[in-house]
Amino acid sequence: MFPEIGDADSALSTIGARFSPLSQVAAGHAAQAWRAYRRRGGSRQRVIADFLIGAHAIAQADRLLTRDRGFYRSYFTAATVLDPTST
Repeated sequence: MFPEIGDADSALSTIGARFSPLSQVAAGHAAQAWRAYRRRGGSRQRVIADFLIGAHAIAQADRLLTRDRGFYRSYFTAATVLDPTST
């Protein structure tokens, strides 16, 4: 939590984080993962953002930090998934 947007921007800059919009390639990965999820019997309860996040990790990032490692390791096998609780 940062009191000002500039404080958040500064913190992200310090750790080398940057924003990148979702690419068309990443959107395609998200669609493929959603399709696989539904074919395996997944309900519509899982939100599309989960698929967009995983796809972004594959196409536009070098890793994904999440506690929901089972889902991401199942549907985004090409992503390097890190669990913050295991460090």
